[in-house]
Amino acid sequence: DGGSASSCGHSPMTVIAAALVPGSPLPLLKPENLPWGRIATACQRVGRAIAATRPDTLMIYSTQWMAVLDQLWQTRPHVSGLHVDENWHEYGEMRFDMRIDTELAYGCVAESARIGVQSKAVNYDAFPIDSGTIAADAFLNPDGKFALLLASNNLYHDWDTTWKLGALAARVADQQNRKVAVIGVGGLSGAMFREPVEIRDDRISRDSDDKANRRLLDLIERADVAGIRAFLPEYNETASPDMGMKHLAWILGALDGRFFGARTHGYGPTYGAGAAAVEFRL
Repeated sequence: DGGSASSCGHSPMTVIAAALVPGSPLPLLKPENLPWGRIATACQRVGRAIAATRPDTLMIYSTQWMAVLDQLWQTRPHVSGLHVDENWHEYGEMRFDMRIDTELAYGCVAESARIGVQSKAVNYDAFPIDSGTIAADAFLNPDGKFALLLASNNLYHDWDTTWKLGALAARVADQQNRKVAVIGVGGLSGAMFREPVEIRDDRISRDSDDKANRRLLDLIERADVAGIRAFLPEYNETASPDMGMKHLAWILGALDGRFFGARTHGYGPTYGAGAAAVEFRL
């Protein structure tokens, strides 16, 4: 069981912060639009909370960095460039400049066979960094002071495998004496509007999605991990969430399924889909 409490085995002093933030670039690209601006402000609050813990590295898993053959880990020491989102290009470009924790990344590659996962290091000039990772880094690491561990979302990995990957990353961080913040980057309910809408009136596209999102957030806020796992099948059926909420599995795996609660700094729509900025209490 990927949710077993014994799956992690790292010091509680290793993971010193945790957060769930949206993968949509809309709050970053157009914060002047009030519904998205509220989420942007919430992400900035989460970023300040993380900075106060002074981590060495942000361990980021974004649902938008999709892989198929292997589990990929970014190992190029410095990645920078200009990115235009494939869906929201009309709102402008996203500049990024990231320092990668290569030692931690290579450690994860080396250790992943222990959990039955084939991993590969990625070190290519101009390798495409996804919108979710860029948006999260912009909000949580605006001055670039923290190194990053970037882990891909292998489309064939399920919730439990992703939980084990989060646990693996935390365990390697512990072996390397890192203090880390674990970040899951992705959305909640997945149904976006299929027709043009007035963005200032953006809302969650379906009432059933909104209800399901709020129930999941309540379970997270109450640190009810058993309740989260029990609700996931219904939530996936009702709300078609971003990648089955594997970004939440990454967080919970790194936390060994243990935290004391959470604060939702902001919840709202990103063109009909659900998004939230959540700070975990460790």
